[in-house]
Amino acid sequence: MILYEGVKRVLDIVLSLILLVILSPVFTLTFVSIFFYDFCPPLYSQKRVGRYRHEFTFYKFRSMVKNADKILFANKELYNQMRSGTNKVANDPRITPIGRFIRKFSIDELPQIFNVLKGDMSLVGPRALRPDELSKYEMEHPKSKLLIDQILSVSPGITGYWQVSGRSRISFDKRMEMEAEYSNKKSILFDLLIISKTPLAVLRAEGAY
Repeated sequence: MILYEGVKRVLDIVLSLILLVILSPVFTLTFVSIFFYDFCPPLYSQKRVGRYRHEFTFYKFRSMVKNADKILFANKELYNQMRSGTNKVANDPRITPIGRFIRKFSIDELPQIFNVLKGDMSLVGPRALRPDELSKYEMEHPKSKLLIDQILSVSPGITGYWQVSGRSRISFDKRMEMEAEYSNKKSILFDLLIISKTPLAVLRAEGAY
């Protein structure tokens, strides 16, 4: 367990630094494109639940209009649609044209590399849940404590078992089962397998919107 966590952390730091160098042109182009689209901050931050329920600030490139969260919580129909299945809406009216493109190819996730370097996240792990998302799931599934505790026993990841298996094509309940299965494995080889599958999953853009 200690060896696994040590090796995983070293891989996270080394690979994140390499990715920052390789993807620096993508970072720059995305940042500039989002800013000049509406002259609002290109980065978006939100509270997410990490390992052992520790909340942290989660970073993404902004793919929606600036007041997207206010629109979501003010629109009950949109909110219920968002929470009814995969936590995404196929034709979400809040997404900008640039946002739709960067979501399709997961470019919006790149700033999470800084979360990895900070130690809040890992390159590979369960998808980070929002506090309201976690509360809703626990309320609707009161017997799921063991499952949730297992998922939250590891750091959330930029990519993971769910992401390389179809993303939004998979139901939320099935996703939680897959996240728990990943958390139980604690295998560097499995992490490397997921990392190796990620580029193809991104290019195929399966279940991405």
